[in-house]
Amino acid sequence: MTDAPGTYALLLRADEAGKIEVGALSVMPIRPGVYIYVGSAFGPGGLQARVGRHARGDGALHWHVDYLRAVTTLEGVWYTHDAKRRECTWAEVLRSRAEATVPVDGFGASDCTCPAHLVRPDSVPSVSAFRTRLHEQCPDHGPVERAGPNDLL
Repeated sequence: MTDAPGTYALLLRADEAGKIEVGALSVMPIRPGVYIYVGSAFGPGGLQARVGRHARGDGALHWHVDYLRAVTTLEGVWYTHDAKRRECTWAEVLRSRAEATVPVDGFGASDCTCPAHLVRPDSVPSVSAFRTRLHEQCPDHGPVERAGPNDLL
């Protein structure tokens, strides 16, 4: 992962049930299991800076995902340095899985019309299946890579 811009998905795991207040958005119930948050990084420092911040879990609570990150463990990241903003497409692909649910309407989607950029699947989808679905929708999509949490710190 470099400082170039791109799109990413954080694979997060919650071990305990609870509730979190997500800024002004809503109170979100937390159930043990997997959550996948999709975002993009087109500002200074690109993916390396944004994903690194999420991996460390430091800084002020700014984005919706910061509130969720405080009660979850980062298990991995999928990312692309594709020059196009792909977060809405990624979120759509993840939401289209039969067992995926949207925990809170609008989560991570303040600047678009998507239902949410957070999904809760029954299990983590394989990155190869995810790549296949993306390339079906976007044949010109760049490569999707994956990194473990230790690769990001």
